[in-house]
This record gives sequence, structure tokens and C-alpha cells, in this order.
Amino acid sequence: MTGSARRRTGDSRYGGPVPLVAAAVCPHPPLLVPDVAGSAAPELDDLRAACDTAVRRLLATDPDVVVLLGTGPVTGPIRTPATGSLQPWGVDLDVPLVPGQPDRGAVLPLSLTIGAWLLARHDTRPPVTAVQVAADPGPAELAALADEVGAAGDRVASLVLGDGSACRGEKAPGYDDARALAYDQRVAAALADADLGALLDLDPVVSTELKAAGRAPWQVLAGAARAAGGGWRGELLHDSAPYGVAYFVASWERV
Repeated sequence: MTGSARRRTGDSRYGGPVPLVAAAVCPHPPLLVPDVAGSAAPELDDLRAACDTAVRRLLATDPDVVVLLGTGPVTGPIRTPATGSLQPWGVDLDVPLVPGQPDRGAVLPLSLTIGAWLLARHDTRPPVTAVQVAADPGPAELAALADEVGAAGDRVASLVLGDGSACRGEKAPGYDDARALAYDQRVAAALADADLGALLDLDPVVSTELKAAGRAPWQVLAGAARAAGGGWRGELLHDSAPYGVAYFVASWERV
């Protein structure tokens, strides 16, 4: 059956239209962009390649819409046109949510700017929309946002942007915290296994103390995947903390 036919009829295995069908989880350090990293760009070659693999797998599932999901100053959708900028990191580079859009429009936060940059590295792309989540949403907000992600189309794929703890060592942005490694190991295992419960159980207070920017987006993803039903297969493609900040790349598909 072709992708367009699936979009018309839904997937008979689940008795109707399938919402969330795939997800890619990537970090959002500005240094991921070679123009920002400069001579240090090769240090993140492996991370960049893993992100490309995850996005490529995401697009291969033939979604009819890709939802970028990451942290921002408020919670809710960002309507097009929208553009992010890397000027705060020393590079005069604008990153539109939709390539070729007529004007700058709304401002993308860093997480979604990096997400749009990652998507722009791939030629074939379905329509894109963006959702931001504040750093401290309550359970009701997370649930509502998960519903919004799942309702974006009949076959939704989500590129989820989020970093792990920023407390891995004395030179880390959050200095050293003995809890950080165990926290990151728990997240890595949950992403590898598509363990929705483990992600939903992440403690918001501890996550904030460890400066884990990905906590809320990961929990929205887990909520959307749970609401979609069915089983999920995960694969962890990358796990590192080169600058004291944990970076994970994972690929999820519905099974």
C-alpha cells in the first residue's frame, strides 16, 4: 500500500488512522552546527552523523507531517512562518522552520532552531510544524501537549530535541553533580527501549537541578506514544557527554 493510501484509509492493524508513527530524539547544542563550532566541528562529527541517521529514519516512515518538539519560553504551538537565528552564538545564520518562507515571522527557540537545521539537511520532507514546551509544565499541560502532537495528522512523526544533564564533571555548565551519571544512564536506557513509563517517571525537580533540558519534551513524546497505542521499538544511536552535557540520539518506530 502506498503512503497516500495509508493516509486515506489508516492502518488496519490499529483499526483506523494511526497518529504518531515514529520519533527521532536529538540534542540541541549550537555547536552541532559546523559554522558555530568552527575548528571544533570535527569533535561532534559522530553526534552529527547519528542525528542525520535518526532524521533519515524518521522521514523514511512516510509521515504526512513532522512535528518539531523542544523546550521554549512558553508552552504551545508555533505557527508558520517562523525563523530561528544563530546570531547569539556568533554566526549570522537564520534557520526558517519552512525553507523558502516569505518572512521571518515568529521566533524559534534554540531547540527548534537546531531541529529545523537538522531537517533542512535532508531534501525530501513532508510539511513541518513546531511545538514548544516550557521548562516546568505540569502533568495536565504535558498531557494536553501530547494530545496536540498526536492530532497533527493521520501519520505523525516527531523530531524531539532535548539535552540530558549538564552536570557531568567540574567543567560542566552546571558543575559536577554525583547524581548526573545515573540520571543520564536511566534516560539512555529508556530511549533505547522506548520505555514510556521510565520517561514519564522522570522527576521534574531532579531534572531541573541537573539542568536536563530534555525532560519535558521526552515526557510529551512518551505521552503521545502511549496515547497512540501499539508497541514501540527504540534504538539508541548515540550517548556521550563531551562538554559535561549529556547528548542522546535515538530512533523510535511503531511496531
